[in-house]
Amino acid sequence: MRKISILVISVFLFFGCKQKSIVHPTFYYWKTDYQNKKAETTYLDQFKSKSLYVRIMDVDFNPDLQLPVPISPIKFSDPIPKTVDIIPVVFIVNNVFNQIDTIQTKVMADRIVKFVDAKVKQAGKQNYHELQIDCDWTKGTRNRYFKFLEQLSANPLLKGKSISVTLRLHQVKNLVSSGVPPVEKAILMCYNMGNLRKYGEQNSILDQREMDLYLKDFLEHYPLSLDVALPIFEWAVVFRNEQYAGISKRIGQMQIADKKLFKQRGNSILYDLLTDYPTAGLKRGDVIRWEQISPEDLLATSKFLSRYLSPRDRNLVFYHLDTYLLKHFTNEHLQKIIANF
Repeated sequence: MRKISILVISVFLFFGCKQKSIVHPTFYYWKTDYQNKKAETTYLDQFKSKSLYVRIMDVDFNPDLQLPVPISPIKFSDPIPKTVDIIPVVFIVNNVFNQIDTIQTKVMADRIVKFVDAKVKQAGKQNYHELQIDCDWTKGTRNRYFKFLEQLSANPLLKGKSISVTLRLHQVKNLVSSGVPPVEKAILMCYNMGNLRKYGEQNSILDQREMDLYLKDFLEHYPLSLDVALPIFEWAVVFRNEQYAGISKRIGQMQIADKKLFKQRGNSILYDLLTDYPTAGLKRGDVIRWEQISPEDLLATSKFLSRYLSPRDRNLVFYHLDTYLLKHFTNEHLQKIIANF
C-alpha cells in the first residue's frame, strides 16, 4: 500500500510540475549606428544578458551590378560592453536566391563572413560564437538558401562557431514544403505574422489567432532547437484609398494622440488623417493603422509558447533594444514574461 502511495505521488509530481526552460533574456539591436547608451545598457545589466544580437547589414540584389550587395551596414560609434558577447545578424532578402546560382551563393557566403568578421572587430570584439542569418525563405528559394547555409558553415573563418537562422510561423506549419535548414538551431520569430498590406483592424505584428493556426499542432514537432524572439515595437501602417501605402517612420504615439491631426474610429486601431501632413508624405483622408504590443499581449504569447516548446536552455530575444519602446514595459512585466518559459 505504501509503495502504491509513493507511486501515485511520484506520478502526480511528474505531471503536475512542468519542467521549465533555462531562459537567457536579451535583445536585438537593429539600428545602423551602435552607441553604448547608459539607458539601453542598463537593460542588458538588469537581465544579466550575456549576449546581444546585432544587425550587421541587409543583403539585397543589385540589378545594375547583377550582384548581391550590402545595404545600410552598421557602424560602431562605441564598442559593445566587455561583459556582453556579440551575435552578428545578417538579413538577406529572399529574392536574392531567385537571382543567383550556387556558385554565386558561395561567393556571397565568403564575402558575408569576411564582412561580419571585420564588423565584429569594429565592435571591440576579437571573436564571436554564433552567426545568425535572417531570411524568410520559401519553397522556391529553399534549395539555394540551404546550399548557401552549407557553404557558409564550411568557411574556415566560421570554424568552431555555430550558425542559427530565423524561423517564421509558416515555415513551422509547412514543414514538408519549407524544409529544415541545415543548421544547429533556429529562432522563432513571433511577430510580423499577420497580413501587413491588408486593409482592416487586424494587428499584423502579433495575432494570437495566427499563432494558434500555425503553431498549435506543429510547434512541438519541429526538429531543431528553438530560441524565441518577441516584439516590443510599434508602427504606423499607412493606407490610401484602402490600399497599402507603406509604414511611416514620422508617425509615433505623440502624433497619433494629436486630435488636430487624427480622429480615431471608435475604439479601433484605425485613425483618419484630418489634414495634409507633408512632412510625413501623408494626405488628408489617409488612414493609419496604429499597431503596438501591450504587456498583456506578450504574457498571453509567452503562456501559449510555453505549452508547446520543449524545456531547454534558450535565448529569449526582445525586438528591439530601444529606450522609447521599453518605456511601455516595466521590469515586472518583462520578468513575468520571462518566467512563463
